[in-house]
Formats: sequence, C-alpha cells, structure tokens
Amino acid sequence: MHVVEIYSKTTCPFCWRAKHLLSSKGVDFHEIVIDFGGPKRDEMIQRANGRTTVPQIFIHGTHVGGCDDLMALERAGRLEALLVA
Repeated sequence: MHVVEIYSKTTCPFCWRAKHLLSSKGVDFHEIVIDFGGPKRDEMIQRANGRTTVPQIFIHGTHVGGCDDLMALERAGRLEALLVA
C-alpha cells in the first residue's frame, strides 16, 4: 500500500499543485485518475465522505482532504509527521 493516494483529473490545476508539493518532498504517491468517472470516482466519493471535487488525498488510508487542506497541513508544519506516521 502506498503512503499517499491521490484521486485526480488530468486537467486539474489543483491536482498538479498537490502532486508538485508531494513530489518536491520526495513522496511516492499512487495517483488514481478519474477523468471519465466510473467506479473509481464512486470509490473516491465514498472514501471522501461525499466530496466530489479533485484532488482527494489520503495519507496512510486516512482522508486529509483536497489541495487546500494539503497546503494547510504543510504551512502548519504537520504534513511531515503524517507522512512518516
């Protein structure tokens, strides 16, 4: 299991931003592209407690939210601790 899973769409700038932050930290993430909807999109909505926007990010299987939530964790200095937990 990957430490970080990110549901994304190819053309989503918020997805690019979140992936850039993770990559800049050397984080190996598993990207689940949901450009065309389908079962993976339904899975994301269920796992993200009804949230339908992308990205939706999970760290160690725990939903942390979208891009803004990920950036807030980084600004607060809490992202590193979640990644190594």
